[in-house]
Amino acid sequence: MSVPTNIRTLLSGNVVEWARIEFKETWDADASLKTICAFANDIDNWGGGYIVIGIREKDGRPEYPLLGVPAEKIDGYLKDMLNKCKLIQPEYLPIVEVADYEGKKFIVIWAPGGNSRPYSSPKSMRKDNRERIYFIRKMASTIAPSEAEKRDLYNLANNIPFDDRVNHEAELADLNITLIQSYLKEIGSSLYQESESMDFVDLCKSMNIISTLPEYTKPKNVGLMFFSLEPERFFPYAQIDVVEFPDDTGDLIREKTFRGPLHQQLREALLYIKNSIIQEQIIKVDGVAEARRFFNIPFAAVEEALSNAVYHKGYDVREPIEVRVEPDRMIIVSHPGADRSISQEGLREYRVFSRRYRNRRIGEFLKEMHLTEGRNTGFRKIRNALRNNGSPEPLFETDEERTYFATTLFFHPDFVRSETDERENDRINDRINDRINDRDMEKFSAHDWAVFEIIQQNPDLTVALIASQLGVSESTVRRAIRKLRSNGFIQREGSNKKGTWVILKQ
Repeated sequence: MSVPTNIRTLLSGNVVEWARIEFKETWDADASLKTICAFANDIDNWGGGYIVIGIREKDGRPEYPLLGVPAEKIDGYLKDMLNKCKLIQPEYLPIVEVADYEGKKFIVIWAPGGNSRPYSSPKSMRKDNRERIYFIRKMASTIAPSEAEKRDLYNLANNIPFDDRVNHEAELADLNITLIQSYLKEIGSSLYQESESMDFVDLCKSMNIISTLPEYTKPKNVGLMFFSLEPERFFPYAQIDVVEFPDDTGDLIREKTFRGPLHQQLREALLYIKNSIIQEQIIKVDGVAEARRFFNIPFAAVEEALSNAVYHKGYDVREPIEVRVEPDRMIIVSHPGADRSISQEGLREYRVFSRRYRNRRIGEFLKEMHLTEGRNTGFRKIRNALRNNGSPEPLFETDEERTYFATTLFFHPDFVRSETDERENDRINDRINDRINDRDMEKFSAHDWAVFEIIQQNPDLTVALIASQLGVSESTVRRAIRKLRSNGFIQREGSNKKGTWVILKQ
């Protein structure tokens, strides 16, 4: 990263306000470190500031003729800067460049507002000094904060969420005007019509997706997440992985990955789940006019759970959102976990009231597109959707270290049973087919052998129960039993209701 402006611009005072610039004749660690610390704290959100070494100042303005820095002193100054800046806590390093201007050399220090405020530095460079101060910038002066200002500083601690930070590695060209206009049109913004003729920088400033410093125009993370064609270039693993485990063996795994702008990958993942994973079952109940209809898992619950995962994921964490589909449940996992204002007990009891939003800007965009509601309604919406479908309650989990958050949505119990029965029938049919190959095909059908298999497993079953398990009529079962009895495979001991089957041949 380099200093975002040049020394000519800084000396003019036309772009960067004088209050954001300090001029020093020479490198003085005792004085300059305090100023670097003050710019890093950026209590008034100015965007930090600059120190130019090699210039006398008068009333905050550069004094001519310019002094410059002797070439032989530059290396020593830079080494001392690095060592002294390590005294700032938490860790903070400004951007430093050596500039040539009017035949002389100058050192330019850029100290932007830090992401881990508040910062402190030693009160003095004396070896016996133990006192540290949270220096701030007021007007054109570096001062120690009052108690009220100190409280403001603490309120600023980590107050710039990751999604609202400037991305120093990206350029304005990484923002796509077509994606921006499509979004504005979708939400019905008045900016959509204006965007046709509006200056691109002004448009982005109006949407607050770029930095607003006059000398430094860069996209913010949230702008890249929604309006870059390839946000994964800047945020590795900003993606949704859908992983399906059709059976308990884990042999038949299906994976599909969704990338691109956050709202697009969310919509594409939801569409895939809706079309490929969610299934409806209709059961006709005797004596009831209307059939029972239910889904293995209701789409509304999936939509809310996955939208919440996109909303609350840490995009500085190199882990994707994973949707894990197992035979009886869907588990949606994102990283990191819930903040510590949300207790484990609260999760178990569905009592979650957090006001600490990890990605407030992401949430704003998702709400505009009606992809999430926010306002702590997610859990309630998920539970209501499951309850209306007749599904079990969800499970919300995080670990003690808060490294992950998992939402488990259990499939409807009747759907799970039917799926289990189907898998069992497939297993029986496989064995039957093997047996048929070895036996007289003309004598016995697949249904006959299916009946035989069930009787082997449970000799106490009645004709009605066998028919129910196989999904065939009772007359079909009776025909099979007659054939099996006449060929010496089974016989009945006891009454039809209380008796049992005896296997004569294997």
